Amino acid sequence: MRRLLKGLAVVAVLLAGAVTAVVIHRLQAEKDIHGSSTEFVPTLPKATPLPHNIAWPEYGFEGTRTRAVNLTLRPPYRTEWTYHAGSLVEFPPVIAYGRLYFSTNSGKFVAINAKTGKRAWKYVSHRCVAASPAVGTQQHGTIYAVFLNRPPCNRKKAKDGEVIAFAAGHGNVRWQKTIGPSETSPLLVGNRLYVGDWNGRVWALDARNGRTVWRSRQLGPIKGALAFSSGHLYVGSYDGHLYAFGAQKGRLLWKAKAQGRLYGHARFYSTPAVAYGRVYIGGTDGKVYSYGATSGKLRWSHSTGGYVYASPAVWNQEILVGSYSKKFFAFDAATGAQRWSFKANGPISGSAVVIGNVVYFATLGKKTKGRTYALDARTGKAIWSYPDGKYTPAVAEKGRFYLVGYARIYGMVPR
Repeated sequence: MRRLLKGLAVVAVLLAGAVTAVVIHRLQAEKDIHGSSTEFVPTLPKATPLPHNIAWPEYGFEGTRTRAVNLTLRPPYRTEWTYHAGSLVEFPPVIAYGRLYFSTNSGKFVAINAKTGKRAWKYVSHRCVAASPAVGTQQHGTIYAVFLNRPPCNRKKAKDGEVIAFAAGHGNVRWQKTIGPSETSPLLVGNRLYVGDWNGRVWALDARNGRTVWRSRQLGPIKGALAFSSGHLYVGSYDGHLYAFGAQKGRLLWKAKAQGRLYGHARFYSTPAVAYGRVYIGGTDGKVYSYGATSGKLRWSHSTGGYVYASPAVWNQEILVGSYSKKFFAFDAATGAQRWSFKANGPISGSAVVIGNVVYFATLGKKTKGRTYALDARTGKAIWSYPDGKYTPAVAEKGRFYLVGYARIYGMVPR
C-alpha cells in the first residue's frame, strides 16, 4: 500500500509539473494577432527575367526570397543520377551555366554538371559552411559564397569568416573578403552583394572586387539572409528584431520586434520573405510574423506549436512554412488565418519551396536522413514523398528537379 501511495504521489507531481509547464508556456507568450488587409497589396510585381544561362540564381530563388518558381514540374520523379557529397548538404544549390553550385558542412564548395552529376571543380575552404551561394553575370559568370569560422563549427568565440567570389567556369578565386563568421546566403542586386555576419553587421560589397561600399552599425548576431524589395533590405537578428535598411547607403529605416514573453525573447534565424507589401518571418518563439514592409508595424502573428527556423515560402496569397511541432502550415497572407495544415513524420527546420503548384519540404530524421514531402499547395494533400532529406528540399529548372538529401544530391526528371 505504501509503494502504491508513493507511486501515485510521484504521478501526481509529474502531472502537476506538466500542467504547470503548459500553463506557463501559454501565459508567457502574447496572444496571436489576427490581421486585416491594412498595408496589403494583393498582387505581386512582375518578375524580372533571368539571364538565359541562369536558372536559379540565389537562396529563395530571387531577392524577395519568396521561394516560389513557375515551372510545370510535378511528381512522381525518377532519378537519373546521384551525387555523393560526403557530408551534410544543409543549404540548396544554385543553378547556372549548366551546373549546380553548393557547399557541404565539411567546408567543400563544388560545381557539378546538371545533366550527369559529375563534378566539374571543387574548393576546400577548411572552414564551416551553412549557406547557399549566389550567382551573377559579372566577368562572364561569378559565384559568391560565404564561410564561417574554422572548425570546430560551434565555437562560441569565432572571430572571422569569409566571402569568396569564384569564376563559374573553372573555380578560380577572383577575390576574398574577411568579415565576421557568416551563414547568411548572399544577396546579389546588380553589382552589390549584401551579407550579414555573427558580429551583427550587414555588409554591402562591390560584387566586382569585394570592396566595402557600406556596413551597418552593430546589431545582434545575424544568422539568416537578407531580402530585397523596392530599394529596401530586410533582415532578422538574434536580438529579436527585424530591421529595414535603405539598400543604397545602409540607412536604418525602421526596426520591429517580436511579441513579448514572460521571460526571454524570440530570436530570428529565419530569412524574411517580402511580398504583397509585407515582410514575413518565422521566430524561435514558434510564431510566424507579418510586418508592413513600409511601416514595420506588426500586422499579424500565428503560433505553430514549435520553433520556426524555416523561411516562409509565398505563393498565391499563402504563407507556407514548417515548424518543429512536426506540422506544415498554410496561412492567409493578409490575415494570418490558417488555411490548412499537414502532420509530418518529424520536426521541420528547413525552408519550403514551391515549384508550380506543389510545395516541397523536408523533415529532420532521428539519426541522419529525414523525408522529403510534396503537397498540393492549394489543399495540403500529400501527393509524393522521398526517403531522404533534412533541410531545404529542392531546386529546379525547366524539365529537371534536384532533390537535396542529407549528404546527396539527386538529379531527377518527371516519370
